[in-house]
Amino acid sequence: MQQFELTEDQRQIQEMARQFTAAEITPNAAHWDEHHIFPRDTIKQAAELGFGAIYVSEESGGIGLGRLESALIFEAMSYGCPSTSAFISIHNMASWMIDRFGGQEVKAKYLPSMIAMDRLGSYCLTEPSSGSDAAALKTRAVRDGDHYVVSGSKAFISGGGQNEVYVTMVRTGEDGPKGISCLVIEKDMPGVSFGANEKKLGWHSQPTAQVNFDEVRVPVENRVGGEGEGFRIAMMGLDGGRLNIGACSLGGAQRCLDEAVGYTKERKQFGQALTDFQNTQFMLADMETELQAARWLLYVAAAKVTANDPDKTKFAAMAKRLATDTGSSVVDRALQLHGGYGYLQDYPIERFWRDLRVHSILEGTNQIMRVITAREMLRQ
Repeated sequence: MQQFELTEDQRQIQEMARQFTAAEITPNAAHWDEHHIFPRDTIKQAAELGFGAIYVSEESGGIGLGRLESALIFEAMSYGCPSTSAFISIHNMASWMIDRFGGQEVKAKYLPSMIAMDRLGSYCLTEPSSGSDAAALKTRAVRDGDHYVVSGSKAFISGGGQNEVYVTMVRTGEDGPKGISCLVIEKDMPGVSFGANEKKLGWHSQPTAQVNFDEVRVPVENRVGGEGEGFRIAMMGLDGGRLNIGACSLGGAQRCLDEAVGYTKERKQFGQALTDFQNTQFMLADMETELQAARWLLYVAAAKVTANDPDKTKFAAMAKRLATDTGSSVVDRALQLHGGYGYLQDYPIERFWRDLRVHSILEGTNQIMRVITAREMLRQ
């Protein structure tokens, strides 16, 4: 059984994240959601535990953990607030891309402040007319001496208008993926502007906005990787991002399952507790079984991404698809078990129902996850 157990170090990391969540996130999450508060101070506190650079290398100042450890952290934080946990995961993806593929100049310029979360990072790939077909992006960067001149727009950007650092995919060459490069663009560079904060179904504790670039001059030293490598870098970032968002679904669903168990033990109808009815027992058993299955697939995928296994992308796609679909399904059934009370903001279920819905869309839709999985199968 040992190969299927977490190590003592992993359990300690998980427990640290759980304690932070119980103290700083869970008591405040409903307030953040209701009043659309971006909890920057709490996010800064997470950085003090190393959660601003979970898989940034120790050489660059991060804590250099693997993808399974990061999944444990995001799963634990999502037990309190999937929206805030997901925001921190996106920042980690941006900082990792700079660390993994950036030169010394761009690392020195951005990583110290991002690790401390004094500056927060966004991942900018999606455009108004380029969602699932990400390689069709149109934001263009034209070389002009020691700078690129960038024009275009990015859509649905977490942290848009609030974050200071935007790791942005731009077109520097031909159409298609080989013409895409990656640049780090700052909020205060002339020509950068933002749309209005989007009014969303969920994820109320983090801002989302369009990011616009109007002839923004970006130093060449801010390029991450070589010209034409941006799409490959973006996709490698998404392998980890998909694990993170899957972990956020697991944590949110576990919270709602625990709430459903507690509620159905106490709630009485027809003179007996809801848990005395076999129908309730069967629902709870299915929720537990499906959640555990999704969790262990995600843990296996995380280990494969850390080890850079050849099938890591397929497993990341499968795990993201299963974890996010299962998470939403478990929360939906938890709401049903609460009856009318589950629909009220007095209980946390409806917030998790709203927050987890977007997880099957972002970091690649679950339809695209199926495309990736089938494509990798058919290559064999």
